[in-house]
Amino acid sequence: MRASSIGLIVALGVILLGGAAAEAAEGERVDLVNRQVLRVCADPANMPFSNQDPKNPGFENKIADIVAAELGIPVEYTWFPQSTGFIRRTLFAKACDVVMGYAQGDEMVLNTNHYYRSAYALVFRKGQGLDGISTLSDPRLLGKRLGVVAGSPPATIISRLGMMGNVKPYQLFVDRRYMSPSELMVADIRSGEIAAGVLWGPNAGYFSKRGGEELEVVPLLKEGNSPRMTYRITMGVRQGEDTWKHELNEIIAKRQGDIDQVLLDYGVPIIDEQDQLITKARK
Repeated sequence: MRASSIGLIVALGVILLGGAAAEAAEGERVDLVNRQVLRVCADPANMPFSNQDPKNPGFENKIADIVAAELGIPVEYTWFPQSTGFIRRTLFAKACDVVMGYAQGDEMVLNTNHYYRSAYALVFRKGQGLDGISTLSDPRLLGKRLGVVAGSPPATIISRLGMMGNVKPYQLFVDRRYMSPSELMVADIRSGEIAAGVLWGPNAGYFSKRGGEELEVVPLLKEGNSPRMTYRITMGVRQGEDTWKHELNEIIAKRQGDIDQVLLDYGVPIIDEQDQLITKARK
């Protein structure tokens, strides 16, 4: 056999072995998803989303239970404060296989189909002259002291409207084991420290019904799309784990009604694609 033929055979062997190695590597990467337990990354103290205390779970904990029940396996948590580095030090570090709540469109993770859509909401006391407000540009808010989370989309709109001079800012990135900006803002609304506040919908809906008089929660659906005020929330998995994503998508579709009921129980304003509030679990 000519040396050139032998070289060709060797080269083909290298290519085939290389392809097999690549397939093995691909299979190894996909198999990083643990099939014995549902490994979830979550913040240990971020109500109403997640909580390490099993006696007071967040809605993402309960949704994780629904997913685990469908898979027929228990839930196992990796707890880490949801701040800078959260995904890198949990999901990317392969300490877990899913983040239960992640905004659709962020390319850092691979998103499942969304399981709810919500919006930032205006929160205020009833009967204080703000009833019926549906937009931040309402003249009744002019001159009022407002609460807003610094760096959030509503802060951009309030600044654009020239209302920042009356704003009380609340921190965005905090360790929620020690501080809860949403609870602080709601307490300030009840005390009259601020006339109204703007919170992400799940925070607004949950805290407005706890800790004192029930507050009015108005999803802000008329502010336009710059910046966005509504977001579709998905489960986040590692890029490339398409099989795992599709498996979760099937569970979301099958158990959407049960997921809806959990969200409604926690006061989450669920918004459909026509910007209408969903008040009953979908079948």
